Amino acid sequence: MDNSIREEYLNIVATVREHVAEQLEFGILESETSETETQHPYASLDLPALNTDAQSCVKCGLHAGRTTVVFGVGNPNADLMFVGEAPGADEDKQGEPFVGRAGKLLTDIIKAMKLTREDVYIANVLKCRPPGNRNPAPDEVETCSPYLLRQITLIQPKIIVALGSFAAQMLLDTKTGITALRGEFREFALAQQDDNAPVIMPTYHPAYLLRNPNAKRDVWEDMQQVMALLDNK
Repeated sequence: MDNSIREEYLNIVATVREHVAEQLEFGILESETSETETQHPYASLDLPALNTDAQSCVKCGLHAGRTTVVFGVGNPNADLMFVGEAPGADEDKQGEPFVGRAGKLLTDIIKAMKLTREDVYIANVLKCRPPGNRNPAPDEVETCSPYLLRQITLIQPKIIVALGSFAAQMLLDTKTGITALRGEFREFALAQQDDNAPVIMPTYHPAYLLRNPNAKRDVWEDMQQVMALLDNK
């Protein structure tokens, strides 16, 4: 290409880019990738498709050590959803959340609420087990949380019980610890201006109750509030 023609071509391209940028800035044009698509990468997926996508996820390093992806289980139209932090060894083997000792305790709590695991939906912030059951890393939560947010959007629960600090902090967008958060309904910080957004009840994780059985009374008081609100919704 002749140098003069090439220079003219590049000038035209630059002019067009500036024009498009101005139109985008003033809202005359919309970007091909909308804000919704950017914030919600799984917005087009239903629950089975979301599960399929999660099963093959390699977006963070946890995939290298997992046995299986622990997506979630229960009623896809549940009014009540329980969210923990991450799968443990038993969950990693079976592919279902809360099936170990802490899971049995959660099942007992659900039964005491006159419900079954089939009535509610149970999931975790992370879908893969962290090595040695260590705490989730911030980048892992950031990478994996869109799966949970899409699950919440699809299931549309009325109440989410956040089990432990990591679930509560993620859903409430806070760094406050669970002891200060529990016992009070709170707004879902990540709701997208949705009048039907669930409320969050933070409470202790069942694994904490295994180590601190005296805290069971606190959790039961929290669940009584949950049952009363479900009856009124």
